[in-house]
Amino acid sequence: MLFPSREQRAAENMPFLDTDGATIHYSRDGQGPPVLLIQGVGVVGNGWRPQIDGLSDRHTLVAFDNRGFGQSTIRDGTLTIEKMAEDALALMDSQRFDRFHVVGHSMGGVIAQEVALRAPERVLSLAFLCTFARGKEGAAMSVPMLVTSLRMRIGTRAMRRNAFLELIMPARYLDEIDRAELAATLAPLFGYDLANQPFFVMQQLKAMARYDAGARLATLSAIPTIVVSASEDRVAPAKNGRALAAAIPGAKYIELEGAGHGVTIHRSGDINRLLADHFATELRSPARR
Repeated sequence: MLFPSREQRAAENMPFLDTDGATIHYSRDGQGPPVLLIQGVGVVGNGWRPQIDGLSDRHTLVAFDNRGFGQSTIRDGTLTIEKMAEDALALMDSQRFDRFHVVGHSMGGVIAQEVALRAPERVLSLAFLCTFARGKEGAAMSVPMLVTSLRMRIGTRAMRRNAFLELIMPARYLDEIDRAELAATLAPLFGYDLANQPFFVMQQLKAMARYDAGARLATLSAIPTIVVSASEDRVAPAKNGRALAAAIPGAKYIELEGAGHGVTIHRSGDINRLLADHFATELRSPARR
């Protein structure tokens, strides 16, 4: 299928934005103070659906597919965290939001770092979920991760889906749920059948590995920040979250026991409450008025 032209998108009111070297597919839901939601490796913007559904009664939620993934395209150049951050800022410009909250999950948290470093005056608050102080930490491939990666690419479709579920969800959660049903439920959130790992994921991992803002994170100390980790996260172990929180003076660290990397989905209620409280605390802060 050919990607729709600008004229077709306008005629059909399709939510796309042309940026420098990319065309970004996005969604906007709800009413209230704006929140920019940034997804990680191998996940489309709709992966934020549990947060959009849970918070849109009090906030405007803007989510998008990162360039080159989902319904977003990339026209030229090497994929970089910097360019993905530029896309995010261009999107908020297009929506006429001067200031907004920023939430990033996994690689999305790395992109959120760059957004905040480029435009700290625009960021009302930061929420980093299951992410890293340095991009290479998220792209590192341990032996267990390599084995899981291979299992996600070989065997029957059911076996590949199962390997993916074991990567992002805690074992106890999977023991209590129908895995086939869960995989079917997650497909529209990730943007593809979990048995089929998109090739572009490798480009995203390479982009993340090249990015390191560790030495500059202390400059974000004026922005109210929470860092949330999951105790059973195999992708972004809690030690990475603790290091990120330590790198940003004043950041609050929260660790959810028994949660996995897909915490925004299987513990969506907890995440939504944490985010709502974090946004509200920022609004009550005299220093930020």
